[in-house]
Amino acid sequence: MIEAGKKLPDFELLDDAGNTVTSEDLRGKRTILYFYPKDNTPGCTNQAVSLENAREDLEQKGYQIIGVSKDSVDSHKKFKEKYMLNFTLLSDPELRLINAMGVWVEKKNFGRKYFGIARTTFLIDEDLMIAIVYPNVKPSGHGEEILKDIRS
Repeated sequence: MIEAGKKLPDFELLDDAGNTVTSEDLRGKRTILYFYPKDNTPGCTNQAVSLENAREDLEQKGYQIIGVSKDSVDSHKKFKEKYMLNFTLLSDPELRLINAMGVWVEKKNFGRKYFGIARTTFLIDEDLMIAIVYPNVKPSGHGEEILKDIRS
């Protein structure tokens, strides 16, 4: 997993509206870049809703929220509409950014091994440097956790 103090890798992905977003588009902004396994699953929904609930306060602190999973643009669009999410979701089906950030990992569930996204959040500064890493994120209350940390 990429560590705090490192530069955000270059990327070019489609957002939930089908627009291209690049790493350079984040320059000059503070960004909460969070990686999650799958749209419309209980944990991922709890995490997204927690971030949405904290979004206005986070924006007042100068942060934008961007979520990333390997789901399709269409899946992201439906997920955003269903849960009234007012932030960007990026589609990474080829795992380009997911792999570059080191969040594609081997997981175990009921003795079965498989690969998937480790639920991880990165706070990115205006110069595209990783300021804080949240590994193994607990979905509920994640927005409030970030708010507490940036207020300190």
